[in-house]
Amino acid sequence: MASSFEKYQKRRLISSYFSVVLSISLVLFLLGLLGLFLIHSNQLSRYFKEQIPLSIYLKDSAKEVEINQLKQSLEMADYTKSATYVSKEEAAEQHMETIGEDYLEFLGYNPLQNSIDVELLAEFVTSEQLKDIADEIRLKDFVAEVEYDELLVELFDKNIKVISFWVLVFSGVFLIIAVLLINSSIRLSVYAKRFTIKTMQMVGATKHFIRRPFIWKNIRLGFIGSIIAMSGVSGVVYILDNTWPQLELLSDKLLLGGLLLFIISMGIFIAWLSTFFATQRFLNLRTDELYY
Repeated sequence: MASSFEKYQKRRLISSYFSVVLSISLVLFLLGLLGLFLIHSNQLSRYFKEQIPLSIYLKDSAKEVEINQLKQSLEMADYTKSATYVSKEEAAEQHMETIGEDYLEFLGYNPLQNSIDVELLAEFVTSEQLKDIADEIRLKDFVAEVEYDELLVELFDKNIKVISFWVLVFSGVFLIIAVLLINSSIRLSVYAKRFTIKTMQMVGATKHFIRRPFIWKNIRLGFIGSIIAMSGVSGVVYILDNTWPQLELLSDKLLLGGLLLFIISMGIFIAWLSTFFATQRFLNLRTDELYY
């Protein structure tokens, strides 16, 4: 009978340990992903801004030398990341591949224009600067039109700071939730040994002596959970870097290392803090209160 009870208690204890490790690893993994987004928010913003093209449509009367001079001047400009000339024939082929139909046969002519697609550096992708660049290019006689997604640029200008602020607020809220969840799991594991705590206290053990093994045990569990979370975050970074290398997620290894160190530190610190207060609570309970 005693053996069965001991096995039950052992299974219950292992279950509580597993619960602590699982809650710490999941919470710190999500917190790590949020931290990863915050660290690379500028790079993400830069990447998406540089995907907004500036398209310069040329008149049919434009001479080859004029087109080459414009392309070279654009490539040398401070605001240019790259400039690519697209002939009307190439543009027609791209359109036909997109729609899956030869519309030139139906129309009988090619309505498209020769163009130069310009990718701009992120710091120049603002409503004011894009307008100034477009107005300057329009002054050339052989340029028919200059187009860019003005609405998308305005949305970036208006919302990027707001989004960053709310991500920061959300990170703070999530950190508080993380502490509460981990604290709850650790309190449950300490609760399973509340009678042992009270027995040790009744035979004269000091609070520090009673608390120490619980703290070291949960610090080890916190460390294991943080290692699991750190491995998960590292895996996500590796996958994203292979999928979208242009995001350059591994470019700043110091910041990335700081994030991983933060995850481990948070796992150990939260485990220590939660265990301290959980054991303190049961140390201060009267014997008759242990049953509630």
